[in-house]
Amino acid sequence: MATLLTVLAGLLTAITLPLVLELLTVTSLFLFGPRRQRRAAGPVPRLTVVVPAHNEEGSIEDCVRSLLDSGRGMARVLVVAHNCGDATAQRAAHAGAELLVFNDIAARGKGHALRYGFKRALEGGAEAVLVVDADSIVSENLIPEVLRTLSEGAAAAQCRYEMHSGGDRARSRLAALAFRAFTYVRSAGRERMGLSAGISGNGFALTARLLEKVPYDALSVVEDLEYHIHMVMVGESVRFIENAVVSSYCASSSSGEASQQARWQGGRLWVARKWLLPLIGGIARGRLQLIEPVLDLAGLPLAFAVAALGAEFFIPLPWAHLYALVALGVLACHVIAAAWAGPDFAGTLLLLATAPFYILWKFRLMPKLLKASSTRATWVRTDRGSSISTPLRRDAA
Repeated sequence: MATLLTVLAGLLTAITLPLVLELLTVTSLFLFGPRRQRRAAGPVPRLTVVVPAHNEEGSIEDCVRSLLDSGRGMARVLVVAHNCGDATAQRAAHAGAELLVFNDIAARGKGHALRYGFKRALEGGAEAVLVVDADSIVSENLIPEVLRTLSEGAAAAQCRYEMHSGGDRARSRLAALAFRAFTYVRSAGRERMGLSAGISGNGFALTARLLEKVPYDALSVVEDLEYHIHMVMVGESVRFIENAVVSSYCASSSSGEASQQARWQGGRLWVARKWLLPLIGGIARGRLQLIEPVLDLAGLPLAFAVAALGAEFFIPLPWAHLYALVALGVLACHVIAAAWAGPDFAGTLLLLATAPFYILWKFRLMPKLLKASSTRATWVRTDRGSSISTPLRRDAA
């Protein structure tokens, strides 16, 4: 029996350790690390904002107008209406965007829309492209900050990406908190470590030089993660712009939340199966900068890690108790840092009392997650419902 318990504790330690090590590092640097110094600016590149849109007639006009307000003539706004069956194209044009209509039922998924939009933007003279999803709005300083960062020599940049809950449902607010931890705390920590900050799928910019070196052939459900791996494998990196914000809403319905979560995490599992071994092989050949992407892909989702560590805490072995206690402390600090970075610190801390129910819900998604992990790509519009009326913020806070 003692041997069985030791094996079980060792297994739980092994599957949680990559996430614990990563979060310990990035959270410490997020809280205490020095910010990277700005470089001398060079020529400002010609920028085109590419907005991939699939049946987004309800949000596309607000998105385009926020981009035009932010750009103030410094960037083109190009909407790719991809396999739309609604008025997305007409409303995008009405709001002032340039329009590409891309209908190809065989080319399903956001990656296809981006590749088509990038090609047309570069043919039109763009020296860099910025991706903003059609259901988002941007802070007024976003395009100037992107241009400034690219003029300093960055090959790629990722703006802070905030997902708002759009209501008072505890599960939706916890999902927004987890998203901030993933896209803000981790990205800022990597930036302060001097590593590539990663791509979050919305609010990221790529130069023409980078796209020539690393063509956008990422077509999975999580094409942003896949393309970032393509980049780091050839020695390129992403700068993080934390004072410019692109904002969107979490799914508003239970079915929409389930679909969104399964798509994200199932897609990450698909990428992990494909890329973990090549990345580990790169580390074995001395490319130590690949350690962080390996820890990222090998790490359990946060909710599952908390459950695993909670189980390990009840195994009657002193070393298992100690590890679980320290590891849970690291995860708690990571979540608290994300709450501190948000608009309602005290309210968010109170919300954490409902976290056990959120973790149980995540376990109920396992069948959908596993199904999504075998899916190559598809367009799935997130249901944000008609009841959301709170306007998204357009400042940089």
